[in-house]
Amino acid sequence: MKVLFIGGTGTISMAITRLLAGRGDEVYLLNRGNRNQSLPENVSVIKADINDEIDVLQKLGDMTFDCVGEFIGFVPAQLERDHRLFAGRTKQFIYISSASAYQKPLQNYIITEDTPLVNPYWEYSRNKKACEEYLMKKYSDDGFPVTIVRPSHTYDERSVPLGVHGKGGSWQVVKRIMQGKQVIIHGDGTSLWTITHNSDFAKAYAGLIGNPRAIGQAFHITSDESVSWNTIYNAIAEAVGVELKPYYVSSQMLAALGKDYDLTGSLIGDKANSVVFDNSKVKALVPDFKCEISAVDGIKATVKSILAHPEYQNDDDEFDRWCDNVIKVCEKAKEEFINE
Repeated sequence: MKVLFIGGTGTISMAITRLLAGRGDEVYLLNRGNRNQSLPENVSVIKADINDEIDVLQKLGDMTFDCVGEFIGFVPAQLERDHRLFAGRTKQFIYISSASAYQKPLQNYIITEDTPLVNPYWEYSRNKKACEEYLMKKYSDDGFPVTIVRPSHTYDERSVPLGVHGKGGSWQVVKRIMQGKQVIIHGDGTSLWTITHNSDFAKAYAGLIGNPRAIGQAFHITSDESVSWNTIYNAIAEAVGVELKPYYVSSQMLAALGKDYDLTGSLIGDKANSVVFDNSKVKALVPDFKCEISAVDGIKATVKSILAHPEYQNDDDEFDRWCDNVIKVCEKAKEEFINE
């Protein structure tokens, strides 16, 4: 297979790039070259800014592909650009959307691809839905060979999956746990969540490439395992050998106090909801797909990786202070209520 990825070095796309390169596919990445240091040797890079269409067209020349994968399209205008660039140039166009676009609040916690895309809480999710609608119209109108893939919470060796974190990523929460500080967990930590290791995700994605039955269809790709947030945070604490000190705060309160972190969208519109995904549709096309990395094992391996790589340890003092302030505000409110 001759495959071009727009991006290709992110959390999801790097695992797919490595898998395809490892099985001998002809893999090209179109990106600005900022994160290409650890790519397999047999991956070719077209260094360009995808937004510079004239430059991209010149560098692509007369190249055609069996598949083009879009990982960094967030608004319809970007997909309109992609259609101009790749219509007639690829046999398949796979767009990474988001499972966060599914209906919130859920009418049924078991999610299928037929679950409505209605998320009033998160603009990111609504934009993903709009991108899907644009692409499916192009498929309907002129046969643009689109396949839509909706990941849920996919992670790799660089960052642990969390419900609440700062702009610097997950490290500051891991650090708080190691320091014996209280760690904010939304709700009471008992809602169910689904996390998927990127290496498992890559297997299903690769199985959709070149499959004619995937054209004009949407699929989510997730683990079949759902675990509580308490399980997720306890796995981190176990990995660093300390006792977890959870501090539970309602998602509504966190959204009100954490506007700088868009917690209305990421919590109320996503992670505060219990979710279980039915992956029957993708398994029908990729029967060998099975997630092999459990949530607990994946988290512990990721923590070990982070501790071994200082470059993954990005201190976030602003978020650390925010956590302390949220806990202080909540404790003060409790005290004032009790003393009324």
